[in-house]
Amino acid sequence: MRRLLLWMAGNRWLRDRLPRLWFAKRAVRRFMPGEEAESALRAGVQFQIEGIGTLYTRLGENLTRIEEADEVAAHYLGIMDEIRERHLDGEISVKLTQLGFDLDPERTHAHAAALATKAAESGRTLWVDMEGSAYTESTISFYERLKAEHSNTGICLQAYLRRTASDIQRLLPLRPEIRLVKGAYAEPAEIAYRTRHDVDANYLALSVAMLEAVRAGSPVRVGLGTHDVRLIEQVAEHAAALGLPRTAFEIQMLYGIRADQQRHLNREGYIVRTLIAYGEAWYPWYMRRLAERPANVLFALRQIVG
Repeated sequence: MRRLLLWMAGNRWLRDRLPRLWFAKRAVRRFMPGEEAESALRAGVQFQIEGIGTLYTRLGENLTRIEEADEVAAHYLGIMDEIRERHLDGEISVKLTQLGFDLDPERTHAHAAALATKAAESGRTLWVDMEGSAYTESTISFYERLKAEHSNTGICLQAYLRRTASDIQRLLPLRPEIRLVKGAYAEPAEIAYRTRHDVDANYLALSVAMLEAVRAGSPVRVGLGTHDVRLIEQVAEHAAALGLPRTAFEIQMLYGIRADQQRHLNREGYIVRTLIAYGEAWYPWYMRRLAERPANVLFALRQIVG
């Protein structure tokens, strides 16, 4: 099922046609409040009332014209103004390819620097999202340069990649902000763990390594980008054993997934942040979300008939 969903995510014919169908639009409502930024911001207000922070990302990846990247950057600058005006505990997460990384890396850097500067005005972090393995090294190198100039920047790393343990050690001297996710792209076994057991085991090991760095005095902001509550509890147990409080890391879940657990964990004293996606280019992102946990297919079907 996972392989099928990832194939569907990358199929251009399906990408062009499925999003137009009414049942596809209805199914995606589980994972995003709407295609417009205003829908995402309104949802953020509700989370704010409950004491839960938010992350915002406009869906879309590789571009064909650099002018599109200029528009994306301008859009995010406007979103940060809205977040500030509404007094939201909100941050943004961007894909480098959406800022033109394939077309003009220097222009992409200029856009990211402008966004980081804007985020710093409100004491917020600009998050750099991670994409497929073809971009891993270039994204980390990009982040190293950006982090040296703008301390309020974070990066997403993927636990299913075998290289991530060394990447974390590489980034620790930078006082990084790291959101650790399991990974949602189709990657070969040579570079990625393929079974759920192996991915979970590496996720736990990587999380503990970052917490040990925190315990040793390294100011790492650790974000657990997972909906696996059992895994979160295991990380929390290790944190307690290290003498660290529950606030030594934060939990970053997607809108519409484990909403009950997000509220429960927030009440239990954990820092919880919900990532809210929006935009018209939702199809590949949506299929990868289903692939992360194929049981979500059942929930999507319920959305259609409910």
